[in-house]
Amino acid sequence: MVIGAGAGLSASAGLTYSGERFRRHFQDFAEAYGIRDMYSGGFYPFSSPEEFWAYWSRMILLNRFQDPPKPVYDGLLELVGDKAFFVLTTNVDHCFQRAGFDKAQLFYTQGDYGLFQCSGPCCRETWDNEAAVREMARRQRDMRVPSELIPRCPRCGRPAALNLRSDETFVEDAGWHAAAERCAGFLRRHQGDRTLYLELGVGYNTPGIIKYPFRRLTAQNPRAVYACVNMGQADCPEDIAERSVCLDGDVGAALRSLREADKRP
Repeated sequence: MVIGAGAGLSASAGLTYSGERFRRHFQDFAEAYGIRDMYSGGFYPFSSPEEFWAYWSRMILLNRFQDPPKPVYDGLLELVGDKAFFVLTTNVDHCFQRAGFDKAQLFYTQGDYGLFQCSGPCCRETWDNEAAVREMARRQRDMRVPSELIPRCPRCGRPAALNLRSDETFVEDAGWHAAAERCAGFLRRHQGDRTLYLELGVGYNTPGIIKYPFRRLTAQNPRAVYACVNMGQADCPEDIAERSVCLDGDVGAALRSLREADKRP
């Protein structure tokens, strides 16, 4: 089994970036800057690094270092059990590992909210940011962090950046490359086997990472099945339609139904 996970999986687990959850945690930013959801707020042109890190430290703490409200990832781990599987995800919230998935079976292609990198970058390295994020979130006042808390690269002193793929400065460190090789190796070893390509909550924002490769690999292997579970975007190409399952709905509900069916005598 190869699992491809997108933003819809985390949204199903309660990590929603808009609505009541956004208002509860970011009402001050909404009123001061006109920001309407956490995602768009990430692109807001804050006028100072103190404001930028006040926003981002709060968002990272909420979406990376706290457990999701619903046990959707835990249910997925229960469902896969002892099957041979690998996870390819564009999510950057660490929910798989928080639920107990083995890091050796995960490839986070787009980075990790929990890592800093040099904004240059001067090196191909990343470093853990939990302590810095918690301190910035704790000490911020009036939507600003103290200037002395603004993170910097320990090598060159440049401002630090989040290890998120947004442009050519994204750092693919040694851990990233090791995970990429483990993923590629798993795909090679099972390329002719009976395989389920299970796509969960993946839309068309970056289809070249999960959606299109899963469809291509299914087409190339007559023993493979493609399954797409998504709210409003569950479809498949005609050439693999006979070996595809498309479920239009909430990912968590679909996984719950699968677990219940798996337990029936």
